[in-house]
Amino acid sequence: QVQLVESGGGSVQAGGSLRLSCAVSRGTIYMAWFRQTPGKEREGVASMANDGRTAYADSVKGRFTISKDNAKNTLSLQMNNLGPEDTAMYYCAASRNYFAGLSVNRYNYWGQGTQVTVSS
Repeated sequence: QVQLVESGGGSVQAGGSLRLSCAVSRGTIYMAWFRQTPGKEREGVASMANDGRTAYADSVKGRFTISKDNAKNTLSLQMNNLGPEDTAMYYCAASRNYFAGLSVNRYNYWGQGTQVTVSS
């Protein structure tokens, strides 16, 4: 079993930055950040494989950076130049699937979520 606990969400004005963190209880093959707004499907934001490969949704490329501190078992998401369209509940997720990438259905373990609100 893998346990994930997110932190770092909050409210910020457009153009601002936030950093999300996710404490992970044990190593997995893939980790990722997803986000979801009411009435919409959960979408992949950024993923990182245990070999360091990363992937990003087109909507966040150049603005968001995923990283992992293996010594602290912490996954982070640095979010810069935020816009109202980034407002969502953000979830940390982990997978033992070698091909997980940004596919929500390939993730087995989920955190409780942290809210990000960006005002214009």
